[in-house]
Amino acid sequence: MSRNEGEVSLGFIFLEKFSGFVLLIVGIILSYYTHISRWDLGEAAAFFFMVVGILLVFLGLLLIIAKIE
Repeated sequence: MSRNEGEVSLGFIFLEKFSGFVLLIVGIILSYYTHISRWDLGEAAAFFFMVVGILLVFLGLLLIIAKIE
């Protein structure tokens, strides 16, 4: 029951796409709520959380779009 080196389990592909979707949703929610309450957070904290949210959205999209070979 050995696998070829090029084969990837269907479970790994599903887990990657699901993780990307979760990161995308978390990044969108983080960016939205940071934008809504940016005056309460302060300028530095709002900038930090907005950057983190955008990075999570980018990483989520990258995981969804990436093709495992």
